[in-house]
Amino acid sequence: MEYAFNVYNKFAADGAAMSVQKFLSAAWQRRQEREQTDGAGTRLTGLNSSPVVVCVGSDLAIGDCLGPITGSMLKRKTQGLSTFIYGTLSAPVTAKEIRYMRKFLKETHPKTPVIAVDAAVGGEGDIGLIKISDSPLRPGAGANKNLGTVGDLSVMGIVAEKSVANYALLNQTRLNLVYKMSEIISDALANLLYEKRV
Repeated sequence: MEYAFNVYNKFAADGAAMSVQKFLSAAWQRRQEREQTDGAGTRLTGLNSSPVVVCVGSDLAIGDCLGPITGSMLKRKTQGLSTFIYGTLSAPVTAKEIRYMRKFLKETHPKTPVIAVDAAVGGEGDIGLIKISDSPLRPGAGANKNLGTVGDLSVMGIVAEKSVANYALLNQTRLNLVYKMSEIISDALANLLYEKRV
């Protein structure tokens, strides 16, 4: 399932927050069922605890910096909260590091749902959409790379049209669009994290 919000819709942040909340509840439920199926015998008790946020991208291309900018904004907006945010402008998590990040998340946050944020490419009419999906993020998919998945749910900002020369398009993306999307996504996630504070 997927929801999409236009960056110029004044209710985009609220809609994104509600969508993430809905998918987050479902992710907790899936983890709870997996625990019972595995026979671990321990029940998840942190249904109201903060999810982990992984913001994927690089600061070397404007179109690919949506994740690090969002991560930096989110860290600033959630100062004082006990939450984990990975991927900022000062310490980016690139698509190439996803397999290491997956292992790290499994070992460090084994029972906590992960929200993954990244820039994406799409159709010409999709540019400016923020898409929230109940499926994991596939970094590098727009460049036809198979780097695996990360997260229980994904938040993607469509920053450019999909084409053969995706890297060139990511460098021609307007920073204003990326920045505006990052503001909306970080507002939505900050609101959610404040609601989930423990």
